[in-house]
Amino acid sequence: MTDYKDTLNLPRTRFPMRGNLAKREPEMLERWEQQDIYGQIRAAAKGRPRFVLHDGPPYANGDIHLGHALNQVLKDIIVKSRTLDGYDAPYVPGWDCHGLPIEHQVERRLGKQGNGLDAREFRAACREFAGEQVERQRVDRKRLGAIGDWDRPYLTMDRRYEAEQLRAFARLLKRGLVFRGYKPVHWCLNCRSALAEAEVEYRDKRSYAVDVRFAVVDRGELGRALGVAVPDCPASIPIWTTTSWTLPGNRAVALNAALQYVLVETDVGAGRECLLVAEDMLESVANRYGMEDRSVVGAAPGAAFERLELRHPFFDRVVPVVLGEHVTTDAGTGAVHTAPGHGHEDFAMGVEYDLPLDCPVDGDGRYLPATALFAGQHIDAAGRGIFETLRERGALLHSERVDHSYPHCWRHRTPVIFRATPQWFIRMDQGGLRAEALEQVARVAWTPDWGEERIRGMIRDRPDWCISRQRTWGVPIPLFVHRESGEMHPDSAELALQVADVVEQHGIDAWFDPGLREILGDDAELYEPVTDVMDVWLDSGFSHHVVGTLWDEVSLPVDLYLEGSDQHRGWFQSSLLTSVGMYRRAPYKGVLTHGFTVDEQGRKMSKSLGNVIEPKQVYRTLGADILRLWVAATDYRSEMSVSREILTRVSDAYRRMRNTQRFLLGNLHGFEPDRHQVLDERMVALDRWALDRARELQGEVVRAYERYEFHRIYHKVHNFCVVDMGGFYLDVLKDRLYTTPAEGVPRRSAQTAMYHIAEAMVRWLAPILSFTAEEIWQELPGERGDSVLLSTWHEIPEPDGDGDAASSTEGAGVDWPAILLVRQQVTVQLEALRADGIIGSPLDANVAIDCADPLAATLKRLGEELRFVFITSDAIVRSQTDTPPPPPRSTDSDTVAGTMSGVGIEIVPSPHEKCVRCWHKRADVGQHAEHPEICSRCVCNVDGPGETRVYA
Repeated sequence: MTDYKDTLNLPRTRFPMRGNLAKREPEMLERWEQQDIYGQIRAAAKGRPRFVLHDGPPYANGDIHLGHALNQVLKDIIVKSRTLDGYDAPYVPGWDCHGLPIEHQVERRLGKQGNGLDAREFRAACREFAGEQVERQRVDRKRLGAIGDWDRPYLTMDRRYEAEQLRAFARLLKRGLVFRGYKPVHWCLNCRSALAEAEVEYRDKRSYAVDVRFAVVDRGELGRALGVAVPDCPASIPIWTTTSWTLPGNRAVALNAALQYVLVETDVGAGRECLLVAEDMLESVANRYGMEDRSVVGAAPGAAFERLELRHPFFDRVVPVVLGEHVTTDAGTGAVHTAPGHGHEDFAMGVEYDLPLDCPVDGDGRYLPATALFAGQHIDAAGRGIFETLRERGALLHSERVDHSYPHCWRHRTPVIFRATPQWFIRMDQGGLRAEALEQVARVAWTPDWGEERIRGMIRDRPDWCISRQRTWGVPIPLFVHRESGEMHPDSAELALQVADVVEQHGIDAWFDPGLREILGDDAELYEPVTDVMDVWLDSGFSHHVVGTLWDEVSLPVDLYLEGSDQHRGWFQSSLLTSVGMYRRAPYKGVLTHGFTVDEQGRKMSKSLGNVIEPKQVYRTLGADILRLWVAATDYRSEMSVSREILTRVSDAYRRMRNTQRFLLGNLHGFEPDRHQVLDERMVALDRWALDRARELQGEVVRAYERYEFHRIYHKVHNFCVVDMGGFYLDVLKDRLYTTPAEGVPRRSAQTAMYHIAEAMVRWLAPILSFTAEEIWQELPGERGDSVLLSTWHEIPEPDGDGDAASSTEGAGVDWPAILLVRQQVTVQLEALRADGIIGSPLDANVAIDCADPLAATLKRLGEELRFVFITSDAIVRSQTDTPPPPPRSTDSDTVAGTMSGVGIEIVPSPHEKCVRCWHKRADVGQHAEHPEICSRCVCNVDGPGETRVYA
């Protein structure tokens, strides 16, 4: 037997079937580093239109988690795709470096400030710790394949950053948006500091709810308000509260002017009494108090009781009835206990009615020394004492445990309190900041579009922004206040700029240097520096200005912000407010929001549930490209499910795409694009179809990248590999690639199409599967740059001439969709024969198609080449005008027949010998004396001029 193996063009490539990504990716990262790929990209993109995605800084504390990885990969996909689009798309990564979590870590290591560490040493320790965390996270973020200016990131603790932040703050001062006020703020007892709205999250909390009597001082006044005589028994207005610790701060009881209130005479265990409650709440109140016997004495709207005097339940204090729209009938009694020092609405009532605005609780959560009964007690410990006091004084109507939503510190996951203190604020209304911000929201492209209404509602309802923190590690508020009046220095904006210059030279410690007050000149003895530091949301909120000022490649406003959906109340909002305050415009043209990671059951990641997946686990085993593919494959607009099983399925999809490229590379050996490309008019029709399909898909892929629809790219490219390539084109192509002459037009035509498909596909994959695309890039034929990341979208050649594809050529205008439908049905029947053991492969079979025109004409047009499309040894078409030819010899049990919409399919095993070279079973095998084991087609390809292919 002659060995014809050397006459075949079998695939050859160094591109391995197994990705072995965990090993290869670090090697590729090292090569990118050596080549300075980011620098090369910047040089290549110089002069192009610019696209800037501004990095929202992750916090420099702890290793990155899966949410960080998701966020980083999404950003990297966008930056790389915009580079392929032909933009100059720089990426400057950043880190948020100040704040309480870092202080806590330093306190754990070295102890609290004052216990052996002075403030300067403590800040130095915080800076060192943050630097360590930045370096750890930088390694992990780079390991994910993200390309950026990693050697020159922005750090909010960098002196230049801090100085420019102070200059930005000076702009807000010039506009008059900064003021000192006494207001209730969220106060964390663990942080011992005020919190911003974005630092508060709502969680369920179990509390004691109490109903408390506020006795009416003058029943005659109550009767006049009702227009009836009040019975001769105690009368009171009951309130319901879940925060009994705020009762020492009570200064009023609020009713709703528009609600109807009823005075009910009843006995709930303390003798006959009258209770005034909202009419709509009467039934629920009666059930809660056990009012088995009750009668309504009179009714009147809430407005009738304004300024009615009540007695505090345990202090010798008279408190008035006030009116507020915040009072509802969702729960309680329709009357709300009002403590101006402990809540926004309460404080507003205090201002409106000129009530005392004091807060009896200090920063540690203890009652002030002047607080009767509870002085020095912590509010948690005082709860039992307040309960007993209410009971002893006959003020307690009812108590029970309830679960309710309550604000918590997002760092400590502990309940916060409302506490009125002197703080620094940014005005939302006076100066027009709120209105201007809402106007700018409408000019931003929000993805998904519901983001617009989300942030609009948050801005519309938020109070003035509390920007001061009583901490050590942070950018100082650069203000001098009068020692007696507490007023800001009249030249505060100019002084802040001078402070910025000093900080740029000497760091933030310079603010605490007594010598800094020399900038005040003669006013040095009259003014003192503010000791508070800025809210960290100001640090990152000013980043648009700081990075836009200090990095030449970043132009403002930037094109895109991208973060999780929680940042509508965080960074998206702080950036918007600072930018509108400084420039009267939004800092971004577009905002993209992604969901959070959950497991397959939709549960949050939790170590106790054992469903946590660490990025390190994934890239050390499966590879970062698998993680990147999962990010692209999942619709980020909602919660993103991930598990080991999901990642396994993603790995399977990755292998299909990798093996498609491996087939292309393996069959491009010996192909030199500059010499061997076949002109369009000489190309085989099926190759032109493949190029048309790739060109069509490329348009869809590019549009999907532009619209940030990455899951569509995954599905479309994966489907292209599985269906268009693996399931049809490449399957049909094998015979032509392997058996026709290496230099012949049929093979070179196929290689031309495959070359352009490979060049296009490597770019489709590059933003997502960056490591794999780079590996492919190195194996593609032809001259090319150092990296696929330096390229732009490949230009797939268009058909020559005007109008339809190569309309003058013999193979033009083939109805491939119709042929594909028939092929799919033929494949189904072939698989049935294989399953029954009648044939071993499709080449063991002959097929006959019975159909009418125009389908019959479409199929007949391919003539002898139709069998290559079906991958059978023979294929004939019998139309209605034909006399059906006798089928090949077979037994009835060996014949499979099927139909599809008027198409008959008959398949029988071929009776002929198999060609040892192409494996087709043909009648002409053995008819050539010099090559008795191969068919005449193979003889032509081995010793002759080579066969001609027109269609397939």
